[in-house]
Amino acid sequence: MNNKTLNVLIIGYVWPEPNSTGASVRMMEHISLFLSQDCRVSFTCPATKSEFMADLESMGIATHNFQVNDSAFDLFLTQFQPDIVLFDRFLMEEQFGWRVEKHCSTAMRIIETIDLHCLREARHLALKASREFTTDDLHNDTALREIASIYRSDLSIVISDFEQTLLTSHFKIDPTLLQLCPFMFDNSNNEQTVPSYSQRQHFMTIGNFRHAPNWDAVLWLKQEIWPLIRKQLPQAELHIYGAYTPPKATALHCTKEGFLIKDRAESVEEVMTQARICLAPLRFGAGIKTKLADSMMFGTSTITTDIGAEGMSGGLSWCGSIANDAESFADAAAALYQNEENWRIAQTNGFNILNTLFNREVNQSQLFTRIIDVKNNLEQHRKNNFIGAMLNHHHHRSTEFMSRWIEAKNK
Repeated sequence: MNNKTLNVLIIGYVWPEPNSTGASVRMMEHISLFLSQDCRVSFTCPATKSEFMADLESMGIATHNFQVNDSAFDLFLTQFQPDIVLFDRFLMEEQFGWRVEKHCSTAMRIIETIDLHCLREARHLALKASREFTTDDLHNDTALREIASIYRSDLSIVISDFEQTLLTSHFKIDPTLLQLCPFMFDNSNNEQTVPSYSQRQHFMTIGNFRHAPNWDAVLWLKQEIWPLIRKQLPQAELHIYGAYTPPKATALHCTKEGFLIKDRAESVEEVMTQARICLAPLRFGAGIKTKLADSMMFGTSTITTDIGAEGMSGGLSWCGSIANDAESFADAAAALYQNEENWRIAQTNGFNILNTLFNREVNQSQLFTRIIDVKNNLEQHRKNNFIGAMLNHHHHRSTEFMSRWIEAKNK
């Protein structure tokens, strides 16, 4: 198929805000990929538009706002006739997948998983119960929905090799239904274009406050980690940036302690390159972490946990230190902050990871080649996925009836 003829429909969970969330950075990567292949891209989303969303129209992308349980979307599908539909997380496949299957059945259906929601939820529950996470925790309601959605789709894009292995080994998903694709970064920054060790000072962290793992990390910093760092570095400051800062976060601001809540960062590059170290004490979560990839991009060494570094090194040396308890985390942060040689080594390690794992040219090529291959062999691909066909048959019929009932009720 000539990719110049491809109509691509993206159904977003939210309108992308690349300066607010890592998920939006990921979505903009896909938009850039399809545009680079001369595809005709349309973006629709049931959420309310925000002042911080990307200007999609200026990129030549048509935008539409369809609500769930709205048959007007069916007419749009019939008119647009997408060749490829990309669902932003399994939640959008649940809501709109049956309509796509019914009105343009030959369209290839793809899920961008962003991260495995069932994994993030399972780890969160284990943390709240003060116990170690086990794979038994994965057997939750979210997993039933998420895995079913992956089966119903033609391809699911997975951002982490850890999660790819989890899907194939634990949930026994056929590897032909998955495509591993880490971040697709333009790796133009290098040691010559970012500030040096002596030009930087203080610590920073960043993350959307609406994302539960980020809020937990800030609390852990405030209550345990930062006081230990300040004992060793009394003049150090921690600058905390995050979109949608709630009053409960603002209340943590304390100039005397050097614990500074800074709200939204207008430029991630600016705040990253001013800091010497990025702290990411993530105790639960999934996927790979945009804040840590940005740290590598801008030459900022990092201290994080095993969960933070998960799926982000490709077996290469980490760009800083990894620690999983407050005391070890604080000691590692203070030590790296004061050691220029080790800091330079960590920075170089970050650039190596970036160029190896997050290479835009390589990852874009592999992903688009896989999409076209599945699209060109879609009929046989679906025949090989009998479980998916079975789930589509039962789920889509029941979801259609429920949706039509809700629509009629709303009228």
